[in-house]
Amino acid sequence: MTRGGLERDWDMVVIGGGITGAGVFRRAAALGYRVLLVEQQDFAWGTSSRSGKLVHGGLRYVAQGQLRTSFHSVRERERLLAELPGLVRLIDFALPQPWGGLPVRLGIKLMFLLWDAMAGRRNHRYLSKDALRALIPGLDTRGRPGFVYGDGSTDDARLVLRIIQQATDLGGVARNYTRVRGFERDAAGRIHAVQLEDAETGEAFVVNAKVVVNATGAWVDELRRPLGHPPIIRRLRGSHLFLAQDRLPLPSAVIFPSVRDGRTLYAVPWEGVTLVGCTDLDHHGDLVKEPYMTTWEGEYILDAAKKAFPGLDLGPADVIATQAGVRPVVGHGLANPSKEPRDSKVLTDANLISVSGGKLTTFDFMARRALRRAAAWLPAPPRAAATPPTAPQADLPERILGRFGRHAPDLLAEAADALEPIGGTAFTFAEARWSAAHEQVVHLDDLMLRRTRLGLLLPRGGEAALGRIQQEVAPLLGWSEQRWSEELSRYRALWARAYAPERLTSAPEAPAPSADPAAPLAAAG
Repeated sequence: MTRGGLERDWDMVVIGGGITGAGVFRRAAALGYRVLLVEQQDFAWGTSSRSGKLVHGGLRYVAQGQLRTSFHSVRERERLLAELPGLVRLIDFALPQPWGGLPVRLGIKLMFLLWDAMAGRRNHRYLSKDALRALIPGLDTRGRPGFVYGDGSTDDARLVLRIIQQATDLGGVARNYTRVRGFERDAAGRIHAVQLEDAETGEAFVVNAKVVVNATGAWVDELRRPLGHPPIIRRLRGSHLFLAQDRLPLPSAVIFPSVRDGRTLYAVPWEGVTLVGCTDLDHHGDLVKEPYMTTWEGEYILDAAKKAFPGLDLGPADVIATQAGVRPVVGHGLANPSKEPRDSKVLTDANLISVSGGKLTTFDFMARRALRRAAAWLPAPPRAAATPPTAPQADLPERILGRFGRHAPDLLAEAADALEPIGGTAFTFAEARWSAAHEQVVHLDDLMLRRTRLGLLLPRGGEAALGRIQQEVAPLLGWSEQRWSEELSRYRALWARAYAPERLTSAPEAPAPSADPAAPLAAAG
């Protein structure tokens, strides 16, 4: 997946290197099309590295009556669990029963039965109040029973990279830090060429394409605006906290309500920390700049966590990092952001196919829809859908295999002397070296925040590990001492501005989300 030059002619150009674009890219490459993916920032830079890390089956959508969205979510979750072991895994979620007695319990039971029927297997169990208290020590259950169900968890940025890698293994070409500057159209308004620019060097390219897929997520309206279309996307910011696991130790994920408005929040054990979130607010900031959590959002999440775990005395000092992502939600004009359906939409403007909305979990479902629309502008597929090459699985660590697929043996062979964990995390210097050599790392933040997640898992963004990381990756990237110093300054400034725990006490305020009294009946996602 090296970042080389560009050829002139393509069947398809996919714009957007998040999970939606990656999914379209892989589907097109599997069919043998000449397909190019371009991303103006780094792969997974936007929403796809800032999610709740859940490949969830849409239980909340059953509660909200969005049965079609839930059906697609749960079926896609099952497929990803089978397809990507080690990267997508099933974890337990504990859901204390809301107040309401037997009628509420029966309603939740029916919700689970319907959800399990969609998945094709039983995936929940009832817990007595004593069993729930024993499962999640310290959780304030108010003496209520509850339920435990299984749902998916992943490293969202690595999921994007794995899908892109599968597509390049099938013949696709992907480039990060490559901007779209415009389109060239024929007399009928069809796009025949895309004007590109290397964001690092300023070099300009023009490539020909039979069809263009706009998979830019929160930016999707920007490419359609010149055609006179009104916006369809409501940009909603979701923020999360990363807490030290020894301060909020959880054997399974847990669902709990906000003390301010009753919305559902969740705490999830993830990569050695505990992820807690999230908010749901309209976002009006500049999309080119990294979004960040506001003071109000941090207090909102912490207040809920403190109420749910009253004996732990949680506070800002327990937060390792923060993150904020902007969700591209198809707007339906609802006053409460949390009530907006999470359905996807595919729009056709001649040979410009725009796809947005949806969820991380349903990326391949969205990709299939986009390819069906694009078929009108493409020749017959050069081949039947191919399966990405796989690695022999004998004696390979499942975690490495899940993240790197068929390249896992090469990673281990190249860096057998660098398999020790970094700073107590599960990430190794071998992974950092492989990413530097093979995964289009352009800036230090690409490595620290997306190829690895060290900037979210270690204090001060992994400051203590940066000296060793320089020794391991700078030679592979061809970075001089001066370039390393520049990258270090860039990364530190970025981390302080958008990820540091100090955001909890110094960032600008944000308005409160609308109340959602029914939310405790819904699960995370």
